[in-house]
Amino acid sequence: LRAWREFAAIVPLSASTGDGVESLERELLAQLPEGEALYPDDYLTDQTERALAAELIREKVLAHTFEELPYTTAVLIDRFEEASGSSPTRIFASILVDQESQKPIVVGRQGEMIKRIGTEARRDLEEMLDGRVYLDLHVKVRERWRDDERMLNELGLGPRR
Repeated sequence: LRAWREFAAIVPLSASTGDGVESLERELLAQLPEGEALYPDDYLTDQTERALAAELIREKVLAHTFEELPYTTAVLIDRFEEASGSSPTRIFASILVDQESQKPIVVGRQGEMIKRIGTEARRDLEEMLDGRVYLDLHVKVRERWRDDERMLNELGLGPRR
């Protein structure tokens, strides 16, 4: 490779085993120019709690169904009620799948999978929101939701204007 052109570095790595990935990351970081901060130090994200909650729930869905369910799953926050007084934050969400045959995968035998997803997501949401959370999950079939511009906008996946 060096005969063809000069490189800043050549880092051997394996996609199948992951060997060399850390070396590649270090080399990439070393090559990046230092720049001005785009956001203040205390600015964690530009996403709303609602969007973060949806992604956290989706993460749990994919973590538990990765072998059976394609990545054509989205989470729509139907209602997000912030905590007030002794009431917990109440989140009502729909897990969207493309096909009717995918719904039982997310629900699981006797609701076991959706319960596991909900329990883990609720724990993480409580940590993120620093308080109690009531989480209500439903699985809905929305065929071709990825082709529906209105649905993509509702999910925050539409084009930014």
